[in-house]
Amino acid sequence: MEKTERDSEIRIKGLLVKRGIEVTQKQNVDELSSRGYGTSENDVLTLTFCEAMYLMDKDILEAKDKKGRKVDFQKLLHHFKCIDENGWAKYLAYRDLRSRGYVVREGFGLGIDFRVYERGEYGKDTAKYMLLSIQEGKPVLLEDLGNVLLQCQKLKKELILAVMNRRGEVVYYSVSQLNLA
Repeated sequence: MEKTERDSEIRIKGLLVKRGIEVTQKQNVDELSSRGYGTSENDVLTLTFCEAMYLMDKDILEAKDKKGRKVDFQKLLHHFKCIDENGWAKYLAYRDLRSRGYVVREGFGLGIDFRVYERGEYGKDTAKYMLLSIQEGKPVLLEDLGNVLLQCQKLKKELILAVMNRRGEVVYYSVSQLNLA
């Protein structure tokens, strides 16, 4: 799926909707979903904002709004940040993990941003890691972090904190329970 100079004409077209970008061309739906992108329902693949921004940044996706106007990366980011003020930190973590070869899927509540699959494990096994993305300098309640950790432990998953520092770099921390007894 990586774009090379030879396949610069490969473009996936999508439509901006409330939850992200919808892709309807069957070939693109199949290709993207096989690589761990989007959620498919009724022959329509809906990409999350992080997925869409990543593909747009790779020059693979182009999108329009319902009025037919082009949606660029900045406009997509603006939509995402209106829904989630932590959108930029989430995107940076998503981009970093995808560029390292991991399949990154949307979290399923519990305060989890993403489920992260080991390389080559997507579709074969469940996600090994649950990821919570935060920004340096923005406080996180210890109680909230403890609740997320407890949920991850119940699911037998490892909790990873992805912290975006002030320079926009992502640093990862494994979180485990500390017993002071």
